[in-house]
Amino acid sequence: MLLWKYHLMSFPNEIDIDTLKYSISEQFYNELLAFFINWRKTLHLLQNYDIGEVKKAFVLHISFIVIGLLFVSVIQAEEKGFTVVIDAGHGGKDPGARGRLINEKAINLSVALKLGNLISENQQNIKVIYTRKTDRFIGLDERANIANRNKVDLFISIHANAIKNASHIAGTETFTLGLANSNENQEVARRENSAILLEDNYLQKYEGFDPNSTESYIIFEFMQNKHMEQSINLASEIQKAFRGAKRSDRGVKQAGLLVLRKTGMPAVLVELGFLTNPAEERYMKSADGQNKLAKAIYDAFTSYKHEFDKRQGTTVAVRKTEPQKKDETANIKPSTATASTRPVTTASTVKTRQNNAVIYKVQILTSPKKLPTNSKQFKGYKNVAFYEENGLYKYTCGESSDLAAIKTTQKKVQKDFKDAFIVAFKDGKRIKQTIKQ
Repeated sequence: MLLWKYHLMSFPNEIDIDTLKYSISEQFYNELLAFFINWRKTLHLLQNYDIGEVKKAFVLHISFIVIGLLFVSVIQAEEKGFTVVIDAGHGGKDPGARGRLINEKAINLSVALKLGNLISENQQNIKVIYTRKTDRFIGLDERANIANRNKVDLFISIHANAIKNASHIAGTETFTLGLANSNENQEVARRENSAILLEDNYLQKYEGFDPNSTESYIIFEFMQNKHMEQSINLASEIQKAFRGAKRSDRGVKQAGLLVLRKTGMPAVLVELGFLTNPAEERYMKSADGQNKLAKAIYDAFTSYKHEFDKRQGTTVAVRKTEPQKKDETANIKPSTATASTRPVTTASTVKTRQNNAVIYKVQILTSPKKLPTNSKQFKGYKNVAFYEENGLYKYTCGESSDLAAIKTTQKKVQKDFKDAFIVAFKDGKRIKQTIKQ
């Protein structure tokens, strides 16, 4: 009797969804809130319409099923969470840079563990994986393999620096994968990569790579990493946090680092300071110094994770503009405009639309140096343009205000540049916009 009213009474009149706010992401919270508001409206409508008790009970049964499926999807999505690998450089038979008071491997491990503890204790739904938690040796490739096997979202490698006959040099720097553009950066790569010499069969494992040979590093000139931009963003946040911690900032740099070469996610290598500088060695050896360095990296990680969550949880509504259904560069033949964060001139340019429309382009590669228009890296594409950002030259192909059209271009370009992705511009400047690739 009155079966549908029984079901209605058996479900709370006020669903305390706010209690979920602190255990699920903002995106899922908002989705659940909207669903339950509509569900309550449906219940009130059922009370006012005489559609029969059985039909009302059926509607309520269906609604319960939908709610259950929704919660299952939330739990499954939340369970994936976010995973970060923290890599304490060197270890075991590899001491890293040698100081007068302490070796690099000990500093790296201590700061890595402190960083991991900060994340675990203060962040929800984040899994921390260490490449090592004790003083043991791990090959460079295996460090990347640990991250790839676990399908992690971020890779942070912790190191300390050193330079011969220059005890006055001090400061922090963060590296991303790329071709070293200075002798100093090349020296960092040579020193860090020399760890492979302690591995068995390193010539076969690393395909003849010689960390002491300049020619070996040519491979990094043609290596494009689709996560380069995110890596640079994290590196920039880390250096910003170091400045806030009153450490000298030597900037974001690139180098041919083997430990980053095969990582399939955003990855950085952090140099905490110079063991060859007596003051910095004492600072990095002290518990206070290690705590402050770990806290700085943690603060940067928190900022990066916040932006990551925004990208994952935001659905961007692209404002419709005047119809332009044809991608002007779909055939990848004519020259395109050059969009830049500052005025840039190329051999072939056309006037960029200066209106309120969002312009989409396909980014194909990034380089620390400006490439000639006939560069082999463009693989024969003649309409390549570039913009400058964070000290890098970022090359694009195609242009359209129609997102669907530029996605068609992206599919064509991905035959030659598999990691090509779409970027958005407005008034000649790149804008941040979440685009489903």
